[in-house]
Amino acid sequence: MLSFEDKIALIEENFPELEMHEVSLGRLNFHFEGSVQDKKIVVYHLHPNGNGFVYGGHLPQSVKNEKGYVNIRDYEADELIALIQESMEFLSKKHGWQQPKKDRSDEDERKEEEWYSYGHEKIRLVGEDGMWFIFDEDDALEAAFETYAEAEGYLKEAGFKKRK
Repeated sequence: MLSFEDKIALIEENFPELEMHEVSLGRLNFHFEGSVQDKKIVVYHLHPNGNGFVYGGHLPQSVKNEKGYVNIRDYEADELIALIQESMEFLSKKHGWQQPKKDRSDEDERKEEEWYSYGHEKIRLVGEDGMWFIFDEDDALEAAFETYAEAEGYLKEAGFKKRK
């Protein structure tokens, strides 16, 4: 496990675009002012005991907490660097659901996939207008997500696999 000092050095060395801000109880936040999202904090409450969080908006819901952060207490250097890079990449661009309809590219046309459970239950995942919708076998809407990754995570957690 990396120490508090190791994590600070790793962040400052590899991510000069992150600004360190002291918060209560000796904790630190690292802000990414280059974010085009409302979210600016990439590293949240890095604590002297080595605990802390990195924003994981790009990850499935099962991996992050209710605020969208991933606990990095036991992360190794390469894992931490990769997670922070992915977080900053996610925060650096507008996503399909954030674009006005007229500005969306042709890539946002309707997409559809079939997913199956071990019990052979069929679910359809449909991407349309920057959202991802899950329909059951009776064509009833089961869930809706803003990103493919969230929908995919939901389906995998429920035991579904994509049909190839």
